[in-house]
Amino acid sequence: MLSFMNAPTKTPLTLLTGASRGLGLGLAQQLLARGHRLLTLQRTPNPTLRAYGPQRVEQWSVDLRDPVPVAQRLSQWLATQDSQGVSCISIIHNAALLVEPGPLSEADVAQVSAATRASLEAPLVLTAAFLKATASWPVPRKVLSISSGLGRHAMAGSAVYCAVKAGMDHYSRALAMEEALQPNGAKVVSLAPGIIDTDMQVQLRSADRDKFPEGARFDSFKSEGRLDSPESAGAKIVSYLERADFGAQVIADVRDAA
Repeated sequence: MLSFMNAPTKTPLTLLTGASRGLGLGLAQQLLARGHRLLTLQRTPNPTLRAYGPQRVEQWSVDLRDPVPVAQRLSQWLATQDSQGVSCISIIHNAALLVEPGPLSEADVAQVSAATRASLEAPLVLTAAFLKATASWPVPRKVLSISSGLGRHAMAGSAVYCAVKAGMDHYSRALAMEEALQPNGAKVVSLAPGIIDTDMQVQLRSADRDKFPEGARFDSFKSEGRLDSPESAGAKIVSYLERADFGAQVIADVRDAA
């Protein structure tokens, strides 16, 4: 009788931004529950994730408002990884900085700059580093950006957030076209995650109604029980990431997933 040596176990490797709380933490926990190895990038590491140990999750404290040094560090880190032990590599852009809701004409320009850099420039810069560093990896590669319905339907008082998310959608469209021409091009999706009970919702509900009249709409989301939990939303997003047809629809909404 022939006997077979057990092949080395390969695990998915996922890079995740903004994992310290809210949806990002929910995503991290769901990814770990499904056997992913994680590198997370955020301003403040989460102590809950430390309990999984350094073999499962590595947390970096970084400032995505200054993404170039982060991208350089990421390139160097990826160069040290053994792609033979990886079944799939993904980057998930979840981190976002918010500007106080209200008219752009009254916004703090430093907040506008910081939010734009952390929420749109950083995903572009990190994706460029990710794709270059993994170009020769013989495994599936995925780029998942957490978008929003506000990137597809504008709302007064949220110009910066709408612009960032619309930019994320359109960069994903262009990137998917580019990667389709590559021998092992990455699959790309910009995914709206639904309405989630996070700090952003608290900020929108508590905003000055004179500056942000849409706040009443967000009150109703809460009072009518229409908010998804970060854990539930994270599970849906991870399921989408692991779909066999990931990338077939570049601009997607998790609520439309079968």
